[in-house]
Amino acid sequence: MVADWVARHHPEVTWWCPQLPPSPKQAMQLVTDGIAGWPRASMGVIGSSLGGFYATYVAQAHDCRAVLLNPAVDPARDLAKYIGELTAWHDPNERFYFEPRFVDELRAQEAGKIRDPAKFFAIIAKGDEVLDWREMSARYAGCTIKLLEGSDHALTDFGLHMAEVFAFLGLN
Repeated sequence: MVADWVARHHPEVTWWCPQLPPSPKQAMQLVTDGIAGWPRASMGVIGSSLGGFYATYVAQAHDCRAVLLNPAVDPARDLAKYIGELTAWHDPNERFYFEPRFVDELRAQEAGKIRDPAKFFAIIAKGDEVLDWREMSARYAGCTIKLLEGSDHALTDFGLHMAEVFAFLGLN
């Protein structure tokens, strides 16, 4: 949906959404290398769930705007119980191994206190069946938060919120 919207409304914008490897360290290296030459003042990141955790890290490290969709707050804690072979959420035929070292890699990417809350917009669903909306709201207190009464972890109603996402990123 986002790629389509950007292509239709802002074809001059570079849209990049790589498939990240299971290793958090390798994932952030891929992102860091991929955005190395990007202008920070006009750059923005969007991330959902674990991607929201990653987007927070990127935004803090590179001083850019971030939109977070039901962002994971403490994935090291939450994913530690899933060590082993897993199925990719986007393709049930794709399997990968979540290694114990990935938990430490996640801990190393904890971004700390939000330094510039004005650069963060979090959409948080009270109906999220995976993550606790209260923990997400507390993590991003002081930031712009859109708290949804229902919805779900996948934000299946994301289309209703896209205009606000792009307005926040300066792409009206």
